[in-house]
Amino acid sequence: MDMHTVVVGTSGTTAEDVVAVARHGARVELSSAAVDALAASRLIVDALAAKPEPVYGVSTGFGALASRHISTELRAQLQRNIVRSHAAGMGPRVEREVVRALMFLRLKTVASGHTGVRPEVAQTMADVLNAGITPVVHEYGSLGCSGDLAPLSHCALTLMGEGDAEGPDGTVRPAGELLAAHGITPVELREKEGLALLNGTDGMLGMLVMALADLRNLYTSADITAALSLEALLGTDKVLAPELHAIRPHPGQGVSADNMLRMLAGSGLTGHHQDDAPRVQDAYSVRCAPQVNGAGRDTLDHASVVAGRELASSVDNPVVLPDGRVESNGNFHGAPVAYVLDFLAIVAADLGSICERRTDRLLDKNRSHGLPPFLADDAGVDSGLMIAQYTQAALVSEMKRLAVPASADSIPSSAMQEDHVSMGWSAARKLRTAVDNLARIVAVELYAATRAVEIRAAEGLVPAPASQAAVAALRAAGAEGPGPDRFLAPDLAAADTFVREGRLVAAVEPVTGRLA
Repeated sequence: MDMHTVVVGTSGTTAEDVVAVARHGARVELSSAAVDALAASRLIVDALAAKPEPVYGVSTGFGALASRHISTELRAQLQRNIVRSHAAGMGPRVEREVVRALMFLRLKTVASGHTGVRPEVAQTMADVLNAGITPVVHEYGSLGCSGDLAPLSHCALTLMGEGDAEGPDGTVRPAGELLAAHGITPVELREKEGLALLNGTDGMLGMLVMALADLRNLYTSADITAALSLEALLGTDKVLAPELHAIRPHPGQGVSADNMLRMLAGSGLTGHHQDDAPRVQDAYSVRCAPQVNGAGRDTLDHASVVAGRELASSVDNPVVLPDGRVESNGNFHGAPVAYVLDFLAIVAADLGSICERRTDRLLDKNRSHGLPPFLADDAGVDSGLMIAQYTQAALVSEMKRLAVPASADSIPSSAMQEDHVSMGWSAARKLRTAVDNLARIVAVELYAATRAVEIRAAEGLVPAPASQAAVAALRAAGAEGPGPDRFLAPDLAAADTFVREGRLVAAVEPVTGRLA
């Protein structure tokens, strides 16, 4: 477990801190300012709870039941009941890193001092994270409005010592047993606290932050594989000249072109258009790689801006304002996050599609400019990478299905009180699958392109130094080079891990310098 400590204050958090806690087990600590803000806002809630006038979330029911005023003696039961009843998820368990992100981001909002939660509740949330206890959260249950209700409820249930959770050893046990084993006292919820633990976009935001981290790596990796394919196809690097991209100044396009140009520096394979098979221009999938990759990069930048705003937000309903008012609002609606989750699924699908088109071109003897059919050792006896491309094509086809937006499909709930929802959780869940698929698609192109570059090298053409570094590192990672047919799945799995873990980028940067 990483002993780095993330301090949670009153003004939000960063994407880097989310990843540190969710994926790397960083410890969480409340700042003194957060503790003070929690105590101050709690005084306001306690004062309102003592008044005869109903206040939503403090002394009323919830959702379509908000019109009922709840007497003092029933309010603790009300807060317990909302957690228990809303912990209604179904389906497979959600990944540990997603649940940790969910809990950490809810703690971020609680620590803002706008929720009215007591300091001891926030401290228990931090203690559960630090103990490595992960509530069991299920795939289905969030509509992305009034927050990720069911997922957050399962987390709140753990704080109460109820339901199931996974311990640091990976074993699922009753939450009460896990809390006791780590010396954590279950919380007894008071006015507003149950509601405050459920009302946030934390699940979809956590998945957005982690997807952005993964996609940054994959977009740089795809620039590298596009350059390798261009080289293997004896394409021209003239289309990457910075002056061409300056006259269409989309930022991401220029970045991708620069990455590719640095990859191809010193190549003896580029620019052979007038050899045995004259070409005026390369195919779109080769020539337009910076335009497609770059447009995706610009979409990542937009999504990062939205994520940054949400990371700085306090999402709850009602909220405690600095002037002492407790006001209802609609800030829990997940639309801003849901939209960019869907945008990212679209650009990921298009990136996967252009990668697959280059792979297919490398394998087709009629379009590969002298490479053997399917990059086979003895075509006919050997099938080479024929079925690797089938696998890649199947992944691309699924990516296109996953690109259908979830956020365009609202479904009403809570007796029509919650009559327009974001479906942001669903958008996030399908994006996670899309990101996984994209890593595999990029890995197949890498595997094909490096084999093709090695075949060219055997013919006497010298690849770029950066290409040679990529080939050597991939081979060292267990993905073998050209030769007779063999069991291919382990090679593709090695290439997938190599890309996913950022090792492709790390392998070439000593030659190219830092790539964006």
